[in-house]
Amino acid sequence: MGSIRTWGLRISVGLAAALVACTAHAAVMQSTNYRIQSDSINIGGARGTSSSYALEDTAGEVGSGVSSSTSYTLSAGYQQTLVNYLAMTVPQNVIMSPSLGGVTGGTADGSTTVTVTTDDPAGYQLTIVASTAPAMNNGANSIADYAPSGADPDFTFSIVTNTGKFGFSPEGTDIAQRYKDNGTICNAGSADASLACWDGLSTTPRVIASKTSGNHPNGTLTTLRFRTGLGANSGIVNGLYTATTTLTAISL
Repeated sequence: MGSIRTWGLRISVGLAAALVACTAHAAVMQSTNYRIQSDSINIGGARGTSSSYALEDTAGEVGSGVSSSTSYTLSAGYQQTLVNYLAMTVPQNVIMSPSLGGVTGGTADGSTTVTVTTDDPAGYQLTIVASTAPAMNNGANSIADYAPSGADPDFTFSIVTNTGKFGFSPEGTDIAQRYKDNGTICNAGSADASLACWDGLSTTPRVIASKTSGNHPNGTLTTLRFRTGLGANSGIVNGLYTATTTLTAISL
């Protein structure tokens, strides 16, 4: 039984003479056919309901209940472990800078952060999905999503003359293997070079961070960097371009 948290985030870039949303889910045993979130050895208990109440009880467990100190909270017993804690901070909307010129070209950058916290021992997964394809739009005009040269993200953001691209790169201790690097190649090694491993947004969710254990109470911060790049003479119409995406955190 998992939990979900979602937030919205908007990213914008100005093209004058020359941006995103979020969600969060939580087994001790599983197969291709079932998942047992938690187990218990006891002598009884069941779910009871009436027109006004619903009651979940167990009998035979020792020392169950919630106890806490200044540093910890303990939820002991089967009933206490049915609910997993999952929290996600609200990412700030991004205004990329500087404004870009369609003739001269250049790059505009922006970033936001999100912290996911869960006590689920199986951890969490964080995904990003764009609301449109391409993600960055201004009415009928758009800037193409970044397309890596191969199956993996590009270590360096690359654009060519007469084109415009909008991409993103996650950074943090929990980023997915796809965005880790060995100093020159993405999806290789375990490093996390800054401003490296650029990918394009999609209307299909992309996993950008995950953890296989709980991280309560401090959580883990992930930074999302965005970049719009215009090659010289890209021909992209001036205006304010906006991308809207959803970040989703799921306890596993």
